[in-house]
Amino acid sequence: MNRLTTSLVLSGALVLGAASAHAALPDEATLYKNPQCGCCDEYARHLEALGVEVTIIDDVELGDIKQQAGVPYGLGSCHTIEMGAYWIEGHVPLEAVAKLFEEQPDVDGIGLAGMPIGTPGMPGPQDEPYNVYAFSDQQDEPFMTLAP
Repeated sequence: MNRLTTSLVLSGALVLGAASAHAALPDEATLYKNPQCGCCDEYARHLEALGVEVTIIDDVELGDIKQQAGVPYGLGSCHTIEMGAYWIEGHVPLEAVAKLFEEQPDVDGIGLAGMPIGTPGMPGPQDEPYNVYAFSDQQDEPFMTLAP
C-alpha cells in the first residue's frame, strides 16, 4: 500500500470512529446555568456542533439542580446538564461525554470540577490533566484522565 492509500484508509477509519461516537449522544440536552455566565453558552455551542439540541435554563437555583443530580459537594462547576439518563457537571471534555454514552456505566453522571482552561467553552490551551469523575448520590470515583 502506498502512503496516499494508507492515509486515506486511516482518515476514513477516524471519520467513521468519530461519527459512531457522536451517534451515541442523545439528540437533546438541558443546560442549567447562571444567566451571566457566557462560558456555559459556549459549552452548549460545542454540543450543538455535534447535533445535540440544547435548551438553556438560566432562571433556576443551581444548588437545587446540583443536589437533584447528585453532584458531590465541592466538585461543582458553573453549569449542570441533563442529557439522556445522565448528568454532566461543568466543562467536561466531549471525549469523556462520548465515552459516557458509549459505555453507559451505572452512575448518575460525570463531572469536571471548576472551569479548567482549554475545556469546551473555556479559551486557552490545556496545561494540566483533566481528572473527570463519575458520581452517584453525592459520591465520586475516577472516570478518566485526559492528559495535555
